[in-house]
Amino acid sequence: MNAIVGGTPAYRTGFVDHEAPGEDLDDWVVRRVLDPAVPLFREARYLLTNQMEIRDEALYHAVLGAIAAGNNTRGGIAGHMERKATDIAHPLAVLEDCRLIRKEIDPIRKRSLYRVAEPLVTFYEAIMRPAWSLLERGWADRVWRGAGARFAAQVVGPHFEHVCREFALAHDWDGEYATEVAAGIAPGGGRGQNIEVDVIALAPQDDHPRRLLSVGEAKRSQTMNVGHLKRLAQARDQLHMRGLDTRDTVLALYSGAGFDPALTEAAARDPRVLLVDLPLLYGGA
Repeated sequence: MNAIVGGTPAYRTGFVDHEAPGEDLDDWVVRRVLDPAVPLFREARYLLTNQMEIRDEALYHAVLGAIAAGNNTRGGIAGHMERKATDIAHPLAVLEDCRLIRKEIDPIRKRSLYRVAEPLVTFYEAIMRPAWSLLERGWADRVWRGAGARFAAQVVGPHFEHVCREFALAHDWDGEYATEVAAGIAPGGGRGQNIEVDVIALAPQDDHPRRLLSVGEAKRSQTMNVGHLKRLAQARDQLHMRGLDTRDTVLALYSGAGFDPALTEAAARDPRVLLVDLPLLYGGA
């Protein structure tokens, strides 16, 4: 539910008649979100329409759709839209000012990464807008049955990664708190050796080199294993080569599906390995 409507109280209460999904998420989504007769159906469109600065709604929806599809850099967004990067500079600035998107900075490469700020907008752009005419005809069940892969990849996965970064920001890393948490790239020494890192947690810039408190990988629906741990260790080492202090870096593995026995044993032996399951992730830092 949180990946669809976020933390806005009205979306979780009055807009859905105070009904939580329970065990049958599919039925709840069809009835409470994808039905043209319910309040949430057009809410994401209203969020954009109500912004005074926005004139060309199709352009702005295209930008939001590109970001929701996983294109987070300005070049990637422009390429998805088959436009020049300069063409979308103003729409990105407006959407950021309206708080419909947020701009994060890759702490290693110092490049901007754009993400949709409101989960309901992400859900609309990824699931609803491509099938709008079918939904208006009342074919919500048919649309939802065909949207499983997109829902997992474009809605649930990115939202889970965001929740993991929020956890890392609030977590006490052996007496210290991160002042900067973002996704980023651990650059390798050759072609194809860059490693995408879901969670990079950095200490305050008080000394040189800056301390890397944690690197983390997030998998919402996958049981994690030692291979994921080795990948994080490689990312840590590559970030050390970029000048970060990695002596006490914690390798954090975030999973909604659990961890295999070998990884669990490895974490028990090494205090610098942290396994974060759903109870820990949502229960507190």
